[in-house]
Amino acid sequence: MGTSDVHEVTAGDCTDLHYVDTGMFGADEYGAVYLLDSERPAVVETGVGTNYERILEAMDEIGIDREDLEVIAVTHIHLDHAGGAGLLAEACPNADVYVPSIGASHLADPSRLVEGTKRAVGDRWEFYAEPEPIPESRIVELEDGDTVDLGDHELRVHAAPGHAPHQVVFEDPENDAVFTGDAAGIWVPELEEIHETSPPSNFDLEQCLEDVETLKAIDPDVLLYTHFGPREVGDDAEAALEEYAAVLREWVSDVEDKREELADDEAVIDQFADQAASVGAWGERAARAEATMNTRGVLGYLDHRE
Repeated sequence: MGTSDVHEVTAGDCTDLHYVDTGMFGADEYGAVYLLDSERPAVVETGVGTNYERILEAMDEIGIDREDLEVIAVTHIHLDHAGGAGLLAEACPNADVYVPSIGASHLADPSRLVEGTKRAVGDRWEFYAEPEPIPESRIVELEDGDTVDLGDHELRVHAAPGHAPHQVVFEDPENDAVFTGDAAGIWVPELEEIHETSPPSNFDLEQCLEDVETLKAIDPDVLLYTHFGPREVGDDAEAALEEYAAVLREWVSDVEDKREELADDEAVIDQFADQAASVGAWGERAARAEATMNTRGVLGYLDHRE
């Protein structure tokens, strides 16, 4: 699989659905953007913005004219999901940006979002594009229970605030699939492993476990991970999702134990960063950065819990 190649989603009974690897953070199989060639064409997720032209090229390859794109939907406003939304909106003048309401103002004025992201990702900021503000007239705010009508498909909105309070997942009943955002973890297809994601500053373990229950209740045939790619789970959706719940519980427990052992949060962060091996196609730098960010998120959660 090559970065920027467009792939049809053939998992389960999916139709009209493609995805492109945007080469997020300079790595393969890290960031996926999905394209629904529906009656009202849609892009789901937008990446960090740096390589947004690859999304436009994917649209060209599939046959979605830029003037015909109607929906740009993001699961939450973290910039690895929503960073390219403003750039895509500029290039696709008839598309509205659909975003959870709690985060909508930060896409209209991304200055505070940029400030927080820089604190969270450190030197990985070099991989991000400066996000373009989106006119408020082109922002559609989403609430739990809403539906985005795409004609022959629809996106049903389910709140999933454990990873961040501004996160939702999108259910596509026609494809028996769910765009998971970060609610189901990080899927590494090369290794067929699920990994934790627990960034600062709003990670909440108990709510993340509730979000897993939300996904179980939907019981999809296919999980569409932003990080990374489609995964057919069929009748084993509950088991696949419970695996992620177990990963999260063990991860938080490991960080808590290491904090008690070392009594120095920076030493805890360094320890997990040093232990981080190259994850699939990511490379060592990306794996270390992911571990650092996830450890900070758990430490913040532990402080808040206390």
